[in-house]
Amino acid sequence: MRIGTNELILLGIILLILFGDRKLPELTRGIVQSIKEFKKALKN
Repeated sequence: MRIGTNELILLGIILLILFGDRKLPELTRGIVQSIKEFKKALKN
């Protein structure tokens, strides 16, 4: 299953509404770091 552009935009809007513009960069960094750790764990 692939996530399209429309889904990403909708998700971004929902996150912006829920967390506000101040918390969003912090949340994004956390998600990216989690994805990196997950991919790293899959390689081992």
